[in-house]
Amino acid sequence: MSATGLNVRPPTAVLDIVRTLQRAGHETWCVGGAVRDALLGHAHLDWDLATAATPPQVRRLFDRTVPVGIEFGTIGVLDKSGLMHEVTTFRRDVQHDGRHAVVEFGASLDEDLARRDFTMNAIAFDPLADVVHDPFGGQQDIARRLVRAVGDPQARMREDRLRALRAIRFASRFDFALDPATWAAIIESAPFLSRLSPERVKQEIEKTMEQVRRPSVAFRRWRDAGAFRSVAPALATIGEAALDAVDCIPKPGPGRQASRLTLRIAVLFSDLSARDAESALRALRFSNSDVAWISTLAGRWQQHRISMTSALCSADGLDARSIRQLVASVGRVRVRAFMRLAAARWSADRDSADDSRVAPDAPRVRDAYRRAVRSALRDPVEIADLALDGDDLRRLGVPPGPMIGRTLASLLAEVLLDTARNSREALAASVRRIMAES
Repeated sequence: MSATGLNVRPPTAVLDIVRTLQRAGHETWCVGGAVRDALLGHAHLDWDLATAATPPQVRRLFDRTVPVGIEFGTIGVLDKSGLMHEVTTFRRDVQHDGRHAVVEFGASLDEDLARRDFTMNAIAFDPLADVVHDPFGGQQDIARRLVRAVGDPQARMREDRLRALRAIRFASRFDFALDPATWAAIIESAPFLSRLSPERVKQEIEKTMEQVRRPSVAFRRWRDAGAFRSVAPALATIGEAALDAVDCIPKPGPGRQASRLTLRIAVLFSDLSARDAESALRALRFSNSDVAWISTLAGRWQQHRISMTSALCSADGLDARSIRQLVASVGRVRVRAFMRLAAARWSADRDSADDSRVAPDAPRVRDAYRRAVRSALRDPVEIADLALDGDDLRRLGVPPGPMIGRTLASLLAEVLLDTARNSREALAASVRRIMAES
């Protein structure tokens, strides 16, 4: 054990909980990610506590508690502001199924730390005595910028298969190396990752996108370890272009969390057809709205990438007609996101050393973005924008049923070629011509 001066101190409420438990005679320590982040000099809001007190003893000491995981020894203690802090009894694992453990209490602090995943997460801190307890060399590994499993890496992965993906996320988030033995255990564990629930895999993808500045580093490791083959086979052969492009979307931040997160995921899936992306996203239990949004962006990129790249790299560029047709295909509500996805793909291609990856220059891409957004706001690009509707077509003699839809689609195609055609008179003339030809 050693004294230390951490840059980040626990909140007063956490200190009060530690003080109450220690005064009652129960050894208590701060553990987990908050200690790790404090040693790294990062702020952390969630301070977890480990204690020798049993769950009933913890509940007796505090007025407001929640049994958030009492079978695993975890009690939520509510502070004066109503914020919950998790307090968990020292425990040891007695049985594993590759994801969940059966635990027993009465363990020592060292036994409790020994069951944790990586050395940097197996450090305990007594904030009252300003003492760090680090039996597995976590501080040294942090200084060496290394993610290393506690004890036997293969055993740690067998105990909880999710640890393979967590190790990759931590290494990528902090720009750490992976200990060779830990990396070998991750590769060995990859075929068994199919045992993880789709929801957990989805959560790891989202956490990686939220926490890692360059997600390509993490997802290359997923690919190279064989993780994608087990948890998202459609991404098993993901190319360098899509991986590089994910990094070109800024990390989600305050106020832009959802849009940037979804866009990063869309770029990750942008090598897939709309159908394949939809199938993969549904298998990972993404919401229906996210599935529709992301798969549409991926599918439209696959549909238009060659023609758009060619046009923007040519002397003439994209003409107004092509812009309108693109907006109509993508949908006006998705056009901003689509153009950002396209810009990310092109930016990655420009920066690549691979000469086969051709991309338009940045000024042309910015101009195309502005024109597409302007077209989405001003031009008739959807059937609802037409000067005639279904009722008008019936009055003009178009029979009810599929013919109405086909006729409206034909009228929209005309208007996309020439917006001056979007008048009642011009469209009515087109309807009469279509009827005469049918």
